[in-house]
Amino acid sequence: MTMEWRSKMGQRIREVRNRAGITQMELAEMADLSVSYISHIENGKKTASLYSTIIIANELGVTVNEFLYGIQENDNTVYQTDMDILMGQCNAEQKNMLYKLAKAFVEIIM
Repeated sequence: MTMEWRSKMGQRIREVRNRAGITQMELAEMADLSVSYISHIENGKKTASLYSTIIIANELGVTVNEFLYGIQENDNTVYQTDMDILMGQCNAEQKNMLYKLAKAFVEIIM
């Protein structure tokens, strides 16, 4: 596994954890893993085992696919996931503005 891939997966796990409002310590307790292991995964220093990835996904209430979508370059659903994350960081007014910009841009390029 390349370092870039491992780093992207760790970022996805961190994003999902943060969205859920859970600390690394809380996730570690929920998943019966060490805080340092969670930290190393999120920072791309270690590769999570398949078992750990499944446990983390289950505890966060998502599928493993949510962690992987950003890594699959030829999958169009990656953009939906990225847009969901981006929109999740915005207030209602900003979401409306982004929607209008995206809609106008699609009309221009079509």
